[in-house]
Amino acid sequence: MTSGPKRTPLYSLHCELGGKMVDFAGWEMPVQYPMGIMGEHNICRTKAALFDVSHMGQVILRGPNAAKRLEALVPAALMELEVGQARYTFFTNNEGGIKDDLIVSNAGDHLFLVVNASMREQDISHMTEALGGIEIIEIIDRALIALQGPAAEQVLMTHCPEAIGLKFMESITALIDGVSCKISRLGYTGEDGFEISIPEAQAEQIARMLLDHSECFPAGLGARDSLRLEAGLCLYGNDIDEMRSPVEANLTWAIQKRRRLEGGFPGATRILTEIAGGTNQKLVGIKPHGRAPARAGVEIQNQNGQSIGEITSGGFGPTVGGPVAMGYVDSKEVDLGSQVNLIVRGKPQMAEICALPFIKQKYKR
Repeated sequence: MTSGPKRTPLYSLHCELGGKMVDFAGWEMPVQYPMGIMGEHNICRTKAALFDVSHMGQVILRGPNAAKRLEALVPAALMELEVGQARYTFFTNNEGGIKDDLIVSNAGDHLFLVVNASMREQDISHMTEALGGIEIIEIIDRALIALQGPAAEQVLMTHCPEAIGLKFMESITALIDGVSCKISRLGYTGEDGFEISIPEAQAEQIARMLLDHSECFPAGLGARDSLRLEAGLCLYGNDIDEMRSPVEANLTWAIQKRRRLEGGFPGATRILTEIAGGTNQKLVGIKPHGRAPARAGVEIQNQNGQSIGEITSGGFGPTVGGPVAMGYVDSKEVDLGSQVNLIVRGKPQMAEICALPFIKQKYKR
């Protein structure tokens, strides 16, 4: 007998707020609320949106040289991270593909990791096998929420003045309404904002308190996807996976100079060779002409009718005011402004290759 999807500490609140619940990576999550995906998207771009991301994996790594040991699994320079600093990185496999992407922060006496919901079990197993002697603790008694948008600072300021001093990719532990929370200034929408790890018993209390602010509204997975797509941010399983290298995915910026010089991570031979000599394909932005969005799997052809790649993420971009997409194309075809055809239901649809992101990212540097 199989059990149903898991529920986050905010499940009852989602239902009360009219959230349309769906199964996502084994969790019952709100895809949207009565406002609708378009409204929630626009709220995040203009005010503040509150997302439940408790399905993401929260993990503590503790032990001697934990940062150095973790560097054997990822190409990021983690030993340089000062207390309170965070870094985006990815687990790579021996062929140079991406096993998962994650955030690592230095929390002083331990590293704090946030990994994707669909990969949490595999990631923890991967670390457990590779990092003998390092204590690996999956946190299962804390919620995680993302407060995103230009009013996010204003919403949080009243309840936690200390958080306002944070810059992008910095974190602190501080009290919110008397509750000790881990607050990080980051998110996956392209907007300024915070991710807040809260003891599950107080999660609903804090979520309600933030939603009481006139500028803050709940948002679901649908808006989260359209926001990250406009911001040119990769979704694991769509835009990055075990076959794609970080260089193909334009994530070379997340491999710091020391790691490029010394290697020492899985797949380093392929990845460093590609950094030096290029790749056969590259991830690019694609803007369809007209109003019809092109979804993942759509073939991309050049003007001569030759197949040059495919869409990995696509949909309507409410802020852009039209369809947007990302996909891999042959490196010789990646010139910005190049006209291509997207083969949608057997018919060619005009589009052009463009720079990512589609909107200006507004992180507080």
